[in-house]
Amino acid sequence: MLKLVQHDKNMTLNQRDKKHIWHPLTQHKLHPETIAITKASGCMLYDEDGNEYIDAIASWYTCMYGHCNPYITEKVASQMQTLDQVVFSGFTHEPAIKLSEALIDILPDNQNKLFFSDNGSTSVEIGIKMALQYHFNRGEKRNVLLAFEDGFHGDTFGAMSVSGLSVYNGPFEDFFLEVKRVPTPNGKNHDLILNQLEALVASFKIAGFVYEPLVQGAAAMQMHHAEGLNKILNFCKANNIITVADEVMTGFGKTGRYFASDYMNIKPDIICLSKALTGGLLPMAITSCSQNVYDAFYSDDITKGLFHGHTYSGNPLACTAALAGIELLKSEDIQTNIKQIIASHQQFGEHIQKHPKVQSIRQTGVIFALDLDIKMERYGNLRDKLFQFFMNNGVFLRPLGNTIYIQAPYVITETQLQKVYQTIEDALDSI
Repeated sequence: MLKLVQHDKNMTLNQRDKKHIWHPLTQHKLHPETIAITKASGCMLYDEDGNEYIDAIASWYTCMYGHCNPYITEKVASQMQTLDQVVFSGFTHEPAIKLSEALIDILPDNQNKLFFSDNGSTSVEIGIKMALQYHFNRGEKRNVLLAFEDGFHGDTFGAMSVSGLSVYNGPFEDFFLEVKRVPTPNGKNHDLILNQLEALVASFKIAGFVYEPLVQGAAAMQMHHAEGLNKILNFCKANNIITVADEVMTGFGKTGRYFASDYMNIKPDIICLSKALTGGLLPMAITSCSQNVYDAFYSDDITKGLFHGHTYSGNPLACTAALAGIELLKSEDIQTNIKQIIASHQQFGEHIQKHPKVQSIRQTGVIFALDLDIKMERYGNLRDKLFQFFMNNGVFLRPLGNTIYIQAPYVITETQLQKVYQTIEDALDSI
């Protein structure tokens, strides 16, 4: 029997939302309210009540060229009239080919092959499978992975296994892959970490090292040293440990270079990409790898292939959006904007670090974070009050525990950025 669902025209979007929708990272009993966004443009979000907000985190680091960027949307609209979707197993198409050429051009020099999927978690999942199967295909069973403490790599099981934030993963830990963790390099603990790695390699068959280069996003934008990471990568290379750089958050200019991996001399074997890949317009992910990794799967033996696939892998519309995004990223305008944002963050940092409520500040590229000199829960009451203060003042910021961070679109104006800074300072004064 046909089920007819009728909607009361007098109900708000928020009221209608509550009837059926289960939101991510939300305990609905504690946080029953949502904000219904009806429009977005550039750095601005607009809700159903007519309020407007500066999106100072680019909607989880995706819309780096601004919401509804006309260059990207026009390219995708044109592609929609030609080819919308086709199976990517046994077929190919020009948007994917052009994207592969453009992406290889800006990736670290050792990257040569691209595997398409749907989201950041699956890009990491594929990277893990590549690392494990690389050794299996070569007749060597290695079944342990390395990862940093407090990392976060996604919500699928392999990605959860290498993540260290139990606030997300507690119920599932009994089902994880075996992972050994080491601290992030802080400029003083290089030798300690290398000694730990020596001991781990002597005791376990380490297949791969999965890491967020330079910035750990979900760990409240914790930042570590390129020199120390370079030494870890060099150790892994010497011990044939496949290195998997999770650049889902850091990729596409956010660290001041195209990729965080550009800061290290030793390049990863595998790189995981998503979020800003398509400028926030469409979901897509890519896992790139070196020729050496790919060659371990290239065989007359069909079982040595990488049998992983997604229905929308290589979607032509998403590929078109990603290609347009890369063109924007390489443009003089965007590169100039990135430099201006970095300089503005530095000036704000020099000012705000003197505030009595600020414990510390840190910055890598356009990513800026400050820690409050107040202990509070990751999703606690004070954090919620800060979030509400920001929204009431027209700025979308999403504190992580006692950390307030900014990762705004590259198209943000200086006036908008100054409002973000002032709102943060006003919030600190109000605590």
